[in-house]
Amino acid sequence: MDSNVRHERLRGVLIAGASRGIGRALVDSLLQRDDFDCLFAVARSWDDRTLSADPRVQLIESDLTADSARDSLAQTVSERCDQLDLVINTVGFLHEPGGQQPEKSLRQLNMAALQHSFAVNAGVPILLAQALLPLLRGHRHCVFASLSARVGSIGDNHLGGWYAYRASKAAQNMLMRTFAIEWRRLNRESICVLLHPGTTDTGLSAPFQTNVPEGKLFTARFVADRLLAVIDERSPADSGNFYAWDGQAIPW
Repeated sequence: MDSNVRHERLRGVLIAGASRGIGRALVDSLLQRDDFDCLFAVARSWDDRTLSADPRVQLIESDLTADSARDSLAQTVSERCDQLDLVINTVGFLHEPGGQQPEKSLRQLNMAALQHSFAVNAGVPILLAQALLPLLRGHRHCVFASLSARVGSIGDNHLGGWYAYRASKAAQNMLMRTFAIEWRRLNRESICVLLHPGTTDTGLSAPFQTNVPEGKLFTARFVADRLLAVIDERSPADSGNFYAWDGQAIPW
């Protein structure tokens, strides 16, 4: 991250999907900074608990698709920290080995795939915001960022395919933009942004890296640093918008 970027001190930071990939890289990048008091690293499960050695970090296991889990998460966070100043959601679904895969044609689409993709890619981010809203109120600089994808842009769709993933990311974009409007009434310094990380060398993209142009497959740490830089560059006037890893706006 650019060392010239100035950071306001953050009381609380929460990273959802923090055990691997971009989420884990975001945690690692943030731990190189000294501008926050506590970091809540949320994942469905934690096998590697080395992060807990840092007194600023609290590891939380939570299945964010469950209503009760989100409520419990909000309660756990509030017991340690009375406000969150940065929330980044990296939870998302594209495929599973031996199971659901991105559709290449309409005939491959089915209701179960749509429901699962929408639940994870659209439902989790907005319902996480709902659960954490009491910790996001006030009159202060506060950011809620969620990973979307360029393929969720309707205006940028020139190839087709990937029906469930594209549609669920587009739905997330609409839900979060709508949240940005409501949140602004509660906190005029709030910033809600959607972020496209680019093609990142993680398990999510591994089966689809063959045709990635040279120099366009990024490490998770590079992406984490770039996304944090993009977040740091945003102002309340940018709330409700969609940005790529390089800071460029993406059409809806």
